[in-house]
Amino acid sequence: MMNNPLANDQSVTTKSTEAQSFGGLLPAPHPMARRSFLRSLGLGAALMTPIAGALTGVARGANLGSGNALSNSDADILRFLAAAELIEADLWQQYAELANGNDAYMTAVSAIDGDFPRYIADNTDDELSHAAFINAYLAAMGAQPVNLDAFRTLPSSQATGAQQIGRLTNLMNLTVDTSWWIRYRSPKNPDFGAKFPQLIKIVNRPTIPNRDYPVGSDAIQAIANSAAFHFGTIEQGGSSLYTSMAELASDLTVLRIVTSIAGSEVFHFAIWDDTAGNVPAVRVPGLIFPDIATVFEGDPLRQKDLIMPEPCAFIDASLPLCSVIRPSLTQNAGAMAAANGFEISGLFKGQPPAFFQTLNSLAAAADAATRSC
Repeated sequence: MMNNPLANDQSVTTKSTEAQSFGGLLPAPHPMARRSFLRSLGLGAALMTPIAGALTGVARGANLGSGNALSNSDADILRFLAAAELIEADLWQQYAELANGNDAYMTAVSAIDGDFPRYIADNTDDELSHAAFINAYLAAMGAQPVNLDAFRTLPSSQATGAQQIGRLTNLMNLTVDTSWWIRYRSPKNPDFGAKFPQLIKIVNRPTIPNRDYPVGSDAIQAIANSAAFHFGTIEQGGSSLYTSMAELASDLTVLRIVTSIAGSEVFHFAIWDDTAGNVPAVRVPGLIFPDIATVFEGDPLRQKDLIMPEPCAFIDASLPLCSVIRPSLTQNAGAMAAANGFEISGLFKGQPPAFFQTLNSLAAAADAATRSC
């Protein structure tokens, strides 16, 4: 998940079969295992379907909070988060398939960090679990969950390792917002109007191969390097999104869900922030990755090893600087900001107008949620 780069300039004990496969670095045994899993929860082909009674063995309200009906505002928050997690799971699934099933891409991501194939698989597992859990909670509380299967129509990569299934997201023409690198090393905060430049200009580039490339080629390394920064872009956006949504939640269980998943997103971001600086220097037409470890040494806004969030302005400019997730205001970090960031990046290139209308409607409803005490 990501924020709008123009605005910033800058409990489940067993995982699904698909998630286990990625965690074990093995090919997924069945195409679209997620669809089967969602159908097992009672999610039909419609975008949103009420399935309160579909979760057999789950008593409504038992261990799910106060037992009161979920408010419309809380349901709207969770529905957008479910949609965002379905989108995120879809893109991470594509990364996991190729990072663990395509020799050239696996070699290229491993050149950044030897644990990248495993990290990517684990991140995929987490996003699948987030989407499944939020939808299941909505259903258990008698609220409508989210199903985006009708929009799984985008083509898969033709490279070895990619499943030939319909996708929600397009990783072939991404404009990656790398301003987060400088934002988190700066004492300034976009919530106070600060703008940040791009560390690396990654414009209209693939982050997975669409065909097989020679192992060790500059072309496949540039693709992997672009992906490494996209990982951070997605997860820092998720950190801000969940922080923003937490401020709008009313029910304490919903607040617990939002803040608990937020912690997972922050954990992901910390990993990708730490490792992105390891990308090998490479130059291809239209894209240059310098040797970050040496080129930016001594520059506190770009230096590789300054990965802890620097203290920044927070709440009020008269207060001391504080190390926090930023942005966190709804207009900069909320659902519509996340949706716009996705769209501007090119992640949905090829999706029909109905998809954008659906996503933006879910986002607008989430941002309009009002907290009641």
